[in-house]
Amino acid sequence: MALLELFASSLWVLIPAFSANALATLSRGRGPPMDFNRSWSGDRQRLLGRSKTWTGFFLGGTLGALVGLVQAVLILAAPPSLAIVPAFGPTVAASIAPVLTLTFGAMVGDAVGSFLKRRQGLTSSAPAPLLDQWPLLLVPMGLLALLYPSLFTVAFFPSLLPGVITLLWVLLVTLFLHTGFNWLAYLIRVKSVPW
Repeated sequence: MALLELFASSLWVLIPAFSANALATLSRGRGPPMDFNRSWSGDRQRLLGRSKTWTGFFLGGTLGALVGLVQAVLILAAPPSLAIVPAFGPTVAASIAPVLTLTFGAMVGDAVGSFLKRRQGLTSSAPAPLLDQWPLLLVPMGLLALLYPSLFTVAFFPSLLPGVITLLWVLLVTLFLHTGFNWLAYLIRVKSVPW
């Protein structure tokens, strides 16, 4: 598999995770807080902060899953000669579990990033390069590797060197995509800050 095809495959598989994170902002921070307003005993800061709500978690995860299922339908309907990206499963029904793993994995990763930001004394609205982007990517990828290794291998790691290059490329692209989507959400007034 050419490196360009591997890059396309990796981004294709990550679209549900990216979508979940972007669509979670539609809740605009409304709903019950994921941390139930509890503080961490070591620093007395909120566990996650005010912007992480169960509404955003489930809204993002569910809407992102719908995006992934549309992808599943499209790739399964494509002629084999045009199917240059991997399918999430052999059928749409079989695609549901990997897609949910990606979307809710992204939401868990985003919460992990918020937890780590709070431990550094940063507020919910403070920018934190890498912590704002990479956990929402690395958690779903790790879950995919653990639960769906064949899909992970096809999309990210067919062999060592292309796999390492793809992983680095995905991490770099995620910085730009996340930043771009956050600015867009800020411009259309879905987010109060552009990060």
